[in-house]
Amino acid sequence: MSRIGNAPIEIPQGVTVTVSDKNVVTVKGPKGELTQTVDPAISVEVKDNEIICSRHTEQKHHKSMHGLYRSLINNMVTGVSTGYKVVQELVGVGYRATNQGQRLELVLGFSHNIVFELPKEITVKTESERGKNPKITLESHDKQLLGQVAAKIRSFRKPEPYKGKGIRFEGEQIRRKAGKSAAK
Repeated sequence: MSRIGNAPIEIPQGVTVTVSDKNVVTVKGPKGELTQTVDPAISVEVKDNEIICSRHTEQKHHKSMHGLYRSLINNMVTGVSTGYKVVQELVGVGYRATNQGQRLELVLGFSHNIVFELPKEITVKTESERGKNPKITLESHDKQLLGQVAAKIRSFRKPEPYKGKGIRFEGEQIRRKAGKSAAK
């Protein structure tokens, strides 16, 4: 059983954490500001440059909420101090990605290009070198939003198991299948 909820969260330099009376945690830092409403069964307090989460009872539900909210607050602190980054690559002949501001345009072998409008909290950068797969780099201070947008982009053309074509995360291993066998 995990005891992640008991570990205190270090507050880095330049990050301020406030807890309101309605159990709303607000984290401000150089990269941005995030808020999270915490379940009433979990109490959050800031002491000596650390955030401490504690639960009132030993019920199974409260134990699971304890670890969850500790992880969410830790992700918020990391996001506003250092930020998060996701790199995706487009594998396939003729697959391209370009961006103008918050608008991402993808050429993925369909009859029309896909134009995807990104939220303002996410910065996007596309790069395409000759002889290499085009890459999309997404950066944000909000880990949940970044993961959701990255999954949405990947869903436009998931990697297929025969040739491995599609949008994949950098470093992701695709399970490959053998093709049809020739008749004897």
